[in-house]
Amino acid sequence: MPSALPDGEAAPVDGTLPEAALAEVSAAALSIYVHVPFCSTRCGYCDFNTYTADELGTAPGASRASYVDAAITELDQAVRVLGDQAPPVSTIFVGGGTPTLLPPADLGRLVQAVDQRFGLTPDAEITTESNPESIDAAGLERLVAAGFNRISFGMQSAVPHVLATLDRVHSPGRPQQAVAEAKAAGFASTSLDLIYGTPGESADDWAASLNAALAAEPDHLSAYSLIVEEGTRLAAKVRRGSLPMTDEDDLADKYLMAEDALTAAGFAAYEVSNWSTSRRHRCRHNLAYWLGHNWWGIGPGAHSHVGGTRWWNVKHPAAYASRLSADVSPAHSREVLDAGDRRVERVLLELRLSDGLDRAVLTATELRRVPDLVARGLVEPVEDQLRLTLKGRLLADGVVRDLLD
Repeated sequence: MPSALPDGEAAPVDGTLPEAALAEVSAAALSIYVHVPFCSTRCGYCDFNTYTADELGTAPGASRASYVDAAITELDQAVRVLGDQAPPVSTIFVGGGTPTLLPPADLGRLVQAVDQRFGLTPDAEITTESNPESIDAAGLERLVAAGFNRISFGMQSAVPHVLATLDRVHSPGRPQQAVAEAKAAGFASTSLDLIYGTPGESADDWAASLNAALAAEPDHLSAYSLIVEEGTRLAAKVRRGSLPMTDEDDLADKYLMAEDALTAAGFAAYEVSNWSTSRRHRCRHNLAYWLGHNWWGIGPGAHSHVGGTRWWNVKHPAAYASRLSADVSPAHSREVLDAGDRRVERVLLELRLSDGLDRAVLTATELRRVPDLVARGLVEPVEDQLRLTLKGRLLADGVVRDLLD
């Protein structure tokens, strides 16, 4: 089942933000995330806030047919809260779940609603995620006509037994075919997501997945190590001993395999787990998260951030729809970050980027730790920036712990 929401203070029922947060609305780019909480089946490794039809049953407000109307209602709340100072939206990302379980016309209504209420920048990046089995060539053409210019397909693996362990429902070969169909439909950028470290996955299996993904010639590729989340079917199998727990050395070896294969194919890592064929094909929406920009998260369980205030919505689609129908904010809780918290988060996130972290962000004592990290081969100074080396990318969390006060 989906993981629990984080702790926080109660969010105002009208969604009001602190004056200090509102003062920053016009100072940074604005992004919109839309969470679509529906899946046809639940993958055994997934603890995202998603639901199958059987899990939702006939709960009022939990219908796919009415979901976009509810999301647009929350968008209207965002307009009231952010006010006239909100800039045009520079990125939209529709994630899930499986967004393409909704008709392309409904997804297009979301894009149109954002444009009507906030406006879109001329170069706005508009992305949807997709399970490759949930969309066909005609549907991809309709998405482009509706305004989408970027798509990210969940491939995870090209190896049947690995897909079976993950409870993935797509057939090997379909993600590559979907990329070709998306390119033909007119998408300006295509991406594939891979997972490495599934129990029972060999080095040859991972190499086969990398080769299959590269053969599709996407513009962007994400590769994430599998995290066995408590409460998932996969975690239960590992706990019972029916599946082996993945070894940290195995994960490191597979990351290095990905780096070698992707670099040889003309990709460059711009974040620890993300590679693109050029700066133009970097995911600007995810960069907005890593660079601390403002974003409003629409949908059940969606998280938002504006000017140092973070909040997250109630999780269940029925509870979400009920609040909106009562003209109440769907926000469950929030936290207001102080300057120190925001600085620490900036170090944590920006150091993961290939562009690096401005050393001016570091304290005097942190700067004194840098030479040791350089000597250990974990970071490298480049002009005024501090960047992770390849070795440092393997140990990114540890590097941050060793660096911060």
